[in-house]
Amino acid sequence: MTTLLVIIYVAFISLGLPDSILGSVWPVIQLDLSAPLSLVGYVSMTVSTGTVISSLISNRLVARFGTAKVTVVSVALTAVALLGYSFVGHAAFLFVLAIPLGLGAGSIDAALNNFVALHYKSMHMNWLHCFWGVGATAGPLIMSLFLFNPGGWRRGYLVIATLQIVLVVVLVVTMKLWNRAEPHPSQKQESDLVTNREALGIKSVKLALVSFAFFSVTEATTGLWSSSYLVGVEGMSAAAAARWTASFYGGITLGRLFSGFLSIRMTNTILIRLGQMICLVGTALLILPLPTMVSALGFVVIGLGTAPIFPAMLHETPGRFGPHASGAIMGLQMAVAYGGGTLGSPLFGLLSSLTSLKLLPYFVMVAVLIMLISSELLNRRIGAKGMKTSYQVK
Repeated sequence: MTTLLVIIYVAFISLGLPDSILGSVWPVIQLDLSAPLSLVGYVSMTVSTGTVISSLISNRLVARFGTAKVTVVSVALTAVALLGYSFVGHAAFLFVLAIPLGLGAGSIDAALNNFVALHYKSMHMNWLHCFWGVGATAGPLIMSLFLFNPGGWRRGYLVIATLQIVLVVVLVVTMKLWNRAEPHPSQKQESDLVTNREALGIKSVKLALVSFAFFSVTEATTGLWSSSYLVGVEGMSAAAAARWTASFYGGITLGRLFSGFLSIRMTNTILIRLGQMICLVGTALLILPLPTMVSALGFVVIGLGTAPIFPAMLHETPGRFGPHASGAIMGLQMAVAYGGGTLGSPLFGLLSSLTSLKLLPYFVMVAVLIMLISSELLNRRIGAKGMKTSYQVK
């Protein structure tokens, strides 16, 4: 199982690679393709839509084909999309390629999260998402090596696509390892499959979905708007603000590394609660009248706070609702999480245009409080140890 876990970690690095590269190189791509600046937002929404759709059907796909095959096809889809980006000659093709990129990301995300939740410990789930952070950080760094060389961003996309293709080969070669850990899909009865509609009827699932939605609102809004806040409200230079934004993501990655060790001593419930409290401390640092550098630390603190929440909530899924229903619920959670992240940031943008960027810490604080309240209500309803039966419909 150790070898398989290493392969899963590498797969999550590959999942993080494309997540951050489009935005980081968009100023160059925009000029090359003569595209409007705002187009990247619509491309990102297309990716998110594909991700939500594939998350919702991931449970049925895994039940029919198995986690290994779904992972192989998902990584292959992202590889094809990234390869296509390296040859794009018109901005319209960015939307076409965003479809397989989103479909591949959602399926592998939901499938691997459920697989790790069922077969590995909480610390492994934290480190899994730490490796996503490694990929998300490495993507822009890889692209930066090529931007000022012949071929520019196209060659960068080609290199990243090649890495994905190599991973596909590795996954195909090691498929036998997956079969040892997971029953063959033909052994599963179609009638035993919990559908998305049935999963929504399970006691307290909707509360869990609220927690996931507002976690993503917290993380995505903070990541997207932190730089603008530091420039517009704190008067910081754009370069310095960008470094603080990078520190926010660095806090997430390092936080997940350390929370993996903390999970050896702490339960998921405590880690979730601790992370939410740390997020509130981070928003308080932004609200209080403190020196700019101290206030900016609030974004790092929020990053550290969000670090353990998402992996711990995912790992709790089988314990809360039973392993039989976890696949369907995992897909719903991932879909809602992507939806929350996609809609939360534009919502803040609209509100800030009507008021001020000073609204950011209050907006994030409200999102954290809603997440905290729904999480605590969920704990009270089902108990810290989760359900005893496989699943219970209201």
